[in-house]
Amino acid sequence: MLKSSVLRTAGTCKTIFSQLWQTCHIAWTGLLLLLFGPVALQAQDRPNIVLVMVDDMGFSDLGCYGSEIPTPNIDKLAGTGIRLSQFYNTARCCPTRASLLTGLFPHQTGIGHMTEEPANKDAANWGTPGYQGYLNRNCVTMAEVLSTAGYHTYMTGKWHLGILGKEKWPLQRGFEKYYGILAGAASYFQPFGDRQLYHNNTPLPPPTGDYYTTDAFTDSAIAFLRQQEDRKPFFLYLAFNAPHWPLQAKPEDIRPFEGQYAKGWDLVRQQRYERQTSMGLFTGCTSLSPRDSAVRPWSALTASEQQEVAYRMAVYAAQLRAVDRNVGKLVATLEKLGKRDNTLIIFLSDNGACAEPYKELGGGAFNQINDGAQWGAISYGVGWANVSNTPFRKWKREMEEGGIASPLIMNWPKGIRKDQQNRILPATACLIDILPTFLAVSGAQYPDTYQGNKIFSAEGQSLLPLMKGQTLKERPYMYWEHEGNRAIRKGNWKALKDRDNPKWELYDLSCDRSEQQDLAASRPELLEELTIEWNNWARTHMVLPKRPANPGKAAE
Repeated sequence: MLKSSVLRTAGTCKTIFSQLWQTCHIAWTGLLLLLFGPVALQAQDRPNIVLVMVDDMGFSDLGCYGSEIPTPNIDKLAGTGIRLSQFYNTARCCPTRASLLTGLFPHQTGIGHMTEEPANKDAANWGTPGYQGYLNRNCVTMAEVLSTAGYHTYMTGKWHLGILGKEKWPLQRGFEKYYGILAGAASYFQPFGDRQLYHNNTPLPPPTGDYYTTDAFTDSAIAFLRQQEDRKPFFLYLAFNAPHWPLQAKPEDIRPFEGQYAKGWDLVRQQRYERQTSMGLFTGCTSLSPRDSAVRPWSALTASEQQEVAYRMAVYAAQLRAVDRNVGKLVATLEKLGKRDNTLIIFLSDNGACAEPYKELGGGAFNQINDGAQWGAISYGVGWANVSNTPFRKWKREMEEGGIASPLIMNWPKGIRKDQQNRILPATACLIDILPTFLAVSGAQYPDTYQGNKIFSAEGQSLLPLMKGQTLKERPYMYWEHEGNRAIRKGNWKALKDRDNPKWELYDLSCDRSEQQDLAASRPELLEELTIEWNNWARTHMVLPKRPANPGKAAE
């Protein structure tokens, strides 16, 4: 009995000591953060961060957003994490990347249009600060900020934020290690020429053998993680070039989809919409937008047209199959390394699905599909882009929801409350909110100056409250501009203007996410408020002027 009593007393003391130690540890950690900043925090107290970006993937292309394409690994991240139904990008590759990495509007970073091209150094430099074609020094990247908090910083994949001059490359913008392509598009099988591969700052010859960019980018990311010898947290930015054109996939990935799309885009689109509706992806009475006017009913295509364009969609689906497999491989590696539980993973797309070069049946000759010697716009066409963006209208480059709406998945086993997992949240958020989220979870501080340069203030907000079951602070407005296309959102109201249309349109997204009922004529005062606000933003965020004024003529 004495022995039992002693053991109970010892156990009680042990419990009390453990609770006291935990309390002191939390207090001490907070004191260290207060006195010395985020670097003083122990590595295990801060999450690793993995940011996965796919290229030109539509809103409905994942299984967890309504697709028939099997994406079990990404769907699992959604099922044990959080999905947003109203997350927004900038509608185009490089402006999105600029905004994502800096937490600023793209024009503030110098990439209001596109990035410079090796063959034409003036292609994106329009002679004004908002349109120089590469990241300026009045912004900081995630890698630059997180490195100040003791994070390792790794990147693999597509850069597309400045090519002409090594000072614009990833290692000179905060990343410790890099493997990928600096340009915007490349062959999946053998990147070559101006679209070659780079390892850190070294250009590489075209690869040989069984090479595929989606696999290689993931394998390099995994290698970076395995090579890390200390216990510091890491930030990994994995920027796939898939499923951007050219249509190139491995035969074993294409095979399961051969014949699947013979049913045609009308039926596939309807089925996606029904799945989206049943999973509660939309609030209100959002309808399926009509098939784009440039696209015929599937039944109007000839048999040979149907066969060829169905195959194009099969290859596109295969490219996403490869992405999903590699996401699964990365997650499995984190589990093996014992780092999965405290790793925040965010997955998104850089813009809506791509209709380039705006042909109904796709770009490039049919025999160019899966030709590794090609890197151009060999694509799946307007009809399938319409499907990828179900239920929205339009696509990449445009301000309609089909251009700017993106899937967003957040997964963090240690950081997302159990009762918030597998939820679809209608909170409105956008690219400039990702950096504040990473600052919130890492303890890193956003600087006023960096390397002697004044840094623009960030205007986004952290998404961490959503992981804790809380709501976000309602923002007054959201803004967009690309190539003269304009949009602004206030609450559920969205005004947009196409570059070729002199008039603004107005939509109530609470019941019309597919933008079918233009209410501009019935709400003129609201529309005027929104257009005035958009112009004020444009003048204060380097959107205007676009080009230097000619003598005697006002700038645009």
